[in-house]
Order: sequence, then C-alpha cells, then structure tokens
Amino acid sequence: MAADVGELLVPYMPTVRVPKAGDRVFKSECAFSFDSPESEGGLYVCMNTFLGFGREHVERHFRKTGQSVYMHLKRHVKEKASGAAGGAIPRRRNGKVFLELELNRDFNGEEYECEDEAKLVIFPDHFEIPLPNIEELPALVTIACDAVLNAASAYKKQESESWEEDLQVSRHARTLSQLDNGVRIPPSGWKCDKCEMRDNLWLNLTDGAVLCGKWFFDGSGGNGHALDHYKETKYPLAVKLDTITPDGADVYSFEEEEAVLDPHLSQHLSHFGIDMLHMQKRTENGQHTDNNTRPMVSEWEVIQESGMKLKAVYGSGYTGMKNLGNSCYLSTVMQVLFSIPHFQRTYVGNLQRIFDYSPLDPTQDFATQMAKLGHGLLSGQYSKPPVKCELIEQVMKEEYKHQQKGVSPRMLKALASRGHPEFSSDRQQDAHEFLMHIINLVERNSSSSENPSDAFRFLVEERVQCCQTRRVRYSQRVDYCIQMPAPMEAATNAEELLAYEVKRREAEEKMTAPPEPVRARIPFSACLQALTEPHNVPDFWSSALQAKSAGVKTSRFASFPEYLIVQIKKFTFGVDWVPKKLDLAIDVPDFLDLSRLRATGLQAGEEELPDLMPPIVLPEDTTDTSMSSLDSPEIDEVAVMQLAEMGFPLEACRKAVYYTGNMGPEMAFNWIIAHMEEPDFAEPLLLPSMLDPGPAPDSILGNTRLDNSPPEESIAILTSMGFPRTHGIQALRATNNNLERALDWIFTHPEEEEQHSDALSNMADTEPNENAVSNANSHSDSTLSPGGDTSGPRVKDGPGRYELFALISHMGASTMSGHYVCHIKKEGRWVIYNDHKVCLSERPPKDLGYIYFYHRLSSS
Repeated sequence: MAADVGELLVPYMPTVRVPKAGDRVFKSECAFSFDSPESEGGLYVCMNTFLGFGREHVERHFRKTGQSVYMHLKRHVKEKASGAAGGAIPRRRNGKVFLELELNRDFNGEEYECEDEAKLVIFPDHFEIPLPNIEELPALVTIACDAVLNAASAYKKQESESWEEDLQVSRHARTLSQLDNGVRIPPSGWKCDKCEMRDNLWLNLTDGAVLCGKWFFDGSGGNGHALDHYKETKYPLAVKLDTITPDGADVYSFEEEEAVLDPHLSQHLSHFGIDMLHMQKRTENGQHTDNNTRPMVSEWEVIQESGMKLKAVYGSGYTGMKNLGNSCYLSTVMQVLFSIPHFQRTYVGNLQRIFDYSPLDPTQDFATQMAKLGHGLLSGQYSKPPVKCELIEQVMKEEYKHQQKGVSPRMLKALASRGHPEFSSDRQQDAHEFLMHIINLVERNSSSSENPSDAFRFLVEERVQCCQTRRVRYSQRVDYCIQMPAPMEAATNAEELLAYEVKRREAEEKMTAPPEPVRARIPFSACLQALTEPHNVPDFWSSALQAKSAGVKTSRFASFPEYLIVQIKKFTFGVDWVPKKLDLAIDVPDFLDLSRLRATGLQAGEEELPDLMPPIVLPEDTTDTSMSSLDSPEIDEVAVMQLAEMGFPLEACRKAVYYTGNMGPEMAFNWIIAHMEEPDFAEPLLLPSMLDPGPAPDSILGNTRLDNSPPEESIAILTSMGFPRTHGIQALRATNNNLERALDWIFTHPEEEEQHSDALSNMADTEPNENAVSNANSHSDSTLSPGGDTSGPRVKDGPGRYELFALISHMGASTMSGHYVCHIKKEGRWVIYNDHKVCLSERPPKDLGYIYFYHRLSSS
C-alpha cells in the first residue's frame, strides 16, 4: 500500500511545497466564504498556495490553477457524554492537527470536546489519504503536511485578554504590607498628589498615594511621579485607577519592572475603601474608558437597549459579525452598506462572476472580499435559528443562551486596512473615517464596473463673497457626507448645563463624587442652521482688491444624492490631543426635506470676482543647500513647543510644523505620527535646495489666471514633504485644493495605484466651468458631472426629501475607545446589530446617533 500511495503522489510532487517563514497558511477560513474546519464540509488547504477553500469553492481553484493536492481539515465538536468529569480538557484525537487553530464557536470546554481530522485529497478523483501517515507518504510530503498542520493560521485571532496569560504573579503580592494611615480613595475626581494631572493615575498599594504615570509618545501620560515615589519609598506595587472593575485591574510592579498579577487585589483595594465588586465596570467589548466617563453610563444602556428583552432574528440580512477586538467600527459600517441595494447588486448580485474572475490569490482582491462579506451577511447561511429540540432542552435547563456566532470580517479588514497606520492596528477607530476610507476603496476598485458609491456622491456649491466689494465667486466640489455641526450654545437646557458644570467643578476641587450628569439637548433645526449660515474665510484674498480682505462663505446643495450620509460632529480634541465626545442628544427627524437648501448659482445683480489668483511668493534662489546659507524658515514656535511638551524630539516638531505649512499643532501632530518611523525623523530640518520649475516670471510677479492647476504654493509644500509633484497635484485636485484633506488623500492613495491615477484625478476634479450648474435647479432624477466632463464623477440628482433608514451610534468618551452598534430599518421594523447579536429593536436611540443614513423619497 505504501508503494501505491507513493506512486500516486509522484506526478504531483513538484506542486507540493513546504511553507516557508513568510508564507501564510489559511487553514481557519475559506477565501470565498466563511466555511471553516467546523463547517459541514470542512476546509481544503492547497498544498502549493496554502489558501483555504470550502467544499463549494475548492473545485473552482482546482480548475483555475491545476493544483491537485489539498489537505482537508475537519473539526468535530460534540457535547460530552453524561458523567464526564467536570473541567476535563477537550479531547483531541490528533493533538497536532489544529494546534494553532482557535474554536470558532463559543463552546464551554467542560461540556464539549473536539475531534480533529486531517487527510490529503487528490483532485479530480478525490482520492483520500488519512493523516498522519508517515510510513506511506514520501518524505517531502510528510514534511509539508507536518508544517501546514503546525503553522499558525494566517488570521489567528488575537484575544484582547491574551496578554494576561503571560503575566506572572508578583512576588510582592502575598507579603505586601499596607500602611494603616487612614487613606480612603473616592470613587472619582482623582488628581495626582504632586501635580494637576487627572489622567493615567496610579494608586500605590502600600500607602495609598495617587500619582501620575510617565509621558507616552502620543502626548498622554503624566509627569512620572508614581515612579519617583517608588524610588523614594521602595513601595513596589501600584494599580491604575481607571482600570478597576469587578474582573480585575492593571497592576504594575516597579521593582520587577513589568505588569503583574495580584491575586489579593480585592483585599489590597479594600484597605483604601475600594470595593471591586461595586466598582462601575468601565470596560465594554474590550474597551477601556477613563475616570471621566460616568456621564456615558446611561448612554451605553440606552444605545444597546439594555434591560429590554430583545427578540433575536435570523435569516437573510440578519447575520451578525464577530468582534475581532475593536472591530465594531468596521462591522457597523459594513452592515449599513450591505443594506443598500447598490452594494447588494454590485457585489452579491455579481458573486459568481467576481469569484470566477478573481486573481490567483483572492484574499488580496477587494471585490472578492466585499462579495464574500456581502454574501455572508445576506445569504442567511450563517444566521440560522436553533433547532427546536435543542431549544426545548436548553429552556428546560434554564440556560437558553443561543446566539448566532456571526461571520468574521478578518480577511476584509486585513485587506482594506493594508498600509493604513490606524485601521491596520487593533485599536478602536472612528467609524466615519472608516466609512470614507471604504467609499474611497470602492471608488478606486470600480473604474470599469458599476460603482455603488455613486449613490452617496453629490455636488456642493460654495459661494464666497468679498465683504468689501460685495463681489462673489461660485465653485463646486464633490462630497459624500454632510458633517453637521452641533452648536452647544443652542441647547434647550442651557441653564441645567451651567448648573451641572458648576457642581462638577466643585466636586473636583473637594474630591467628592460628581453630580448626576446632564446631557445637552440640541434641536436639529439649530444644527441645520449652523451648517448653512455664512462663516468667515480665514486669510481670504480678494481678487477684486488684489489684497487680503474679509470674506464669507456659504454652502448649498448643487445636487441631492440618492442616499444621504449625515455625521454629527460630536468629537473635539482635548488638551491631551485625544478626541473627546460631546455628551449631547439631537432630535434627528425620520423625514428630512432639504429642498430649500438647493443651490441657485449666480443671481441677477451679483458681480463675480475676477478670475485671478494671489501672487506666488517663492523663496530666494540659492545654490547652497545647507541650512547655514538659507534664511531660517518661518515656523510657528508656539506649535513647536506644544508638540515638544508631548515628548517628541524638538527637531522633529520643527519639521512637522514647517512641512504642514504652519497649519497648527493638530496637522503637525498627524505628520509626526505618519513619519515617526523614518530614520531621519529627529534629524535637523533641511530646506530643499530648489523647488520644481514654477510658473513663468510674469505670473510670479503679477497674477495668475484660474485654471485646473492647484495653487503652486500648495504644491510646493507637498513636494517639500517628499511627495512627488504629480502625486501632490492629484491630491490637491481630488480635495478641491484643500491642503489638509490633500495630505489625508495622499496617505490613503499609495503610488502603487498609478494604473488608476488618471481616472481618479479626473473623477476628483471638481473645478466647475460655465456650464457646471446648467441643470443644478432640476428637481427630477438626472445625472450630472462637474464641469460637464463626461469622464468625471457622475452625480445622480433628484428631490431633496429623505427618510431615515439607519444610524450608527457610539458609546464612550472618545473615538479611540468605546463601542459602536447600528440600527437598520428592515421590512418596516428597526433591527439592532451589536457585533454578532442581531435583535428586533424596541427603542432605536435616534437622538444619540453619530452617523445617520437617509434614502431619497420618490417624487410621487
């Protein structure tokens, strides 16, 4: 038999590979579906590419590539027989088979056991060879099989609490002495005993001193007083105050110089009046918040509809998504997108065509992964109700907890976040930023096919008026979202807010419990008014006066999209540069009529500003590239010092401020985060020896006619930052010459996408011409393009009347923490999607949403 098996494999030996260090082995999930080794058909891993395929898709890979040898992995999960010893480790028939593969289901190891099975399958005859089979297999095949079985899964889940398994119990925990000094720690309002810091505070478990930690690279942290205290007293253990929950806390040992476990933490905390079991739990879905988040407690309950008996729903369109650890921002965005018919048609409606024409590595193809996720959410295949007999048994045991497991978006997340410094991390992110990122990816990958993001695209007409001459200029730009301001001054309960603020400050000063929070209530009409009212244009240059003057700008809709996205601007930057959320509620309406905000274009009696641009001031020419021969650049030293105080190198701060054109510390901070890994990050600032060839001398001295080229000074700033001139021009054109947005555009549009660069440049060019708004006042459905350019972005115009159909809500004090859920109206009823849990909603929190989605009502 050994000879027969060996001879059978001989023709395929050249195609069998041993996975090397850099190879990824996809043995936990299919590239085209969410089938896994736990699925009924198991998973087939190609022994050449190490891609995984479910039973329905392995034949496609065989036909396309000719690869014949696959390893079939199957995991059998079953309930233990009655009488099994409690706490027993789940039995595995083949201990090595899934050594690095986590369970996809939430099974209790004391009640279930696993049997793992592996075998080689040779296509097209489906000849099976059970594993292990060392005696019969050739040596190369044996080595390859063993390497695949022991390789880590390509997308192995990183459990949010896994770091705790590596922590060791501190040698001081058992014998820690605590001073009987009468210190009692209040439940909130903490402040460092030696400075004014209120964040990153640590409680010394020996004497009860509350002291700040050290500075971190992102500007958070403290002044290091906790460490200084240890050096003076040698009191070894401290606990971080804002991490204390009934489940534990972060404990650090100064003497051991590492995070540790304290089995007696509850006893140690009670010495200072802290009862762990009654501490407000400040973690949710793996997210930690700070000691200022008490006002958000009710927000968590309201948005998640806690305390209500929500009915679970199953089937097509009601599939949840697993939380990969801070991936709820992605889950909520994708749930809403795939509730829109345009995305359903583009990706799920063309599923077979997309799969058939996918590249050899479908895990790296955006359309394939979007189709895979869309099918997983909409097919109902991964959202099935419990079997009736199982349900009865669970009810009898009073332990009915059946929930769908949901699908895992890890492949799409890995692909969509590739190269992005934030989305590629495991940290919480802003759902709005990710939504815009996904729309951008859809744009870039839809150049020759239907583009579902067309449904969001609309034109904004901007009217700028010179206050001195009263002359105007009209321009248009493309946008995908309304960013709605939230004017706190318009709150209807302003007196309550003022009273609360006074009480809160008194509580902080007296170190007492804070008062009951008060949430600002703002009318939606006030938000809409703030959006449309004129606002000042900073550093406005009047082409009529040929000098700087006062200018005001108003914005109106030149077209209305089919689907309107409204983001409430709830977040602002705190003094520590961490985005903080305003605690407010807005009475967002179910029906919205924006018809009165339609743009009108140039009106009778209005006089346009001349088509002139401000004179371009270039630095004096020089042949010496050293700093000593150049005049010192103009740098905002205040911004430099603000960044330096965060702990960044001084020279890096100077470069950040200079290369972002003195646009403020926020922009400079973003530059630092994007460049801090570069080898010359902390090197002194060196000005470029020369700029790219500029305009003709007469235009340098005088004025330049407006055309489709961005301002030369903006191009110069981008090229001085190291970006190619052509890439900088693309970015500026794509963002209506907004330098700040252009920087974001560059970071999200790597140059390797050059094959799409021309098309993207044309699509993003929103400079209007004389025919740009010729049909802007039409109220019937029509298709527009800025400037009449047929190769530009298509804009489907129609009536400005909308109905709310979805909202994404955020819980927590910052975009960098907390949790997201979404509510979607389907079949006339609201449904809440909270990670893998999908239930009928009783009270959708329409006044607490962060991003709202409206669909256009028909004109009839």
